[in-house]
Amino acid sequence: MEIKPIKTETDYEDALKAVEQLWGASYGSPDADKLDVLVTLVEAYEEEHYPIPPPDPIEAIRHYMENQGLSEHDLEPYFGSHVCVSEVLNRQRSLSLDMIRNLHNELGIPADILVQPYALQTA
Repeated sequence: MEIKPIKTETDYEDALKAVEQLWGASYGSPDADKLDVLVTLVEAYEEEHYPIPPPDPIEAIRHYMENQGLSEHDLEPYFGSHVCVSEVLNRQRSLSLDMIRNLHNELGIPADILVQPYALQTA
């Protein structure tokens, strides 16, 4: 199998088939090396042609809450009050810079996700 740049959708499909055939190759083998190169090429092609947008900040917070077993009450120290937590999670208020810093520094939610623009509910 010849390894070449992925320039077209056909090249991409062929590379995916080759990855599937090489999957499970023994570490350090020539096939594993080919697999490594192909996966790198496929990832580069996908990043350019099928970019994944960053998650919505509110959905990211909700996801974090669910994974960590946190309630809205648990977020009060980072937002300032229960009212602020409720308004932000219901998209009635934007995250402030202090809220973003607190969520990032104290809970580890990536700041680059929290600063993304998102739609607020209109009355």
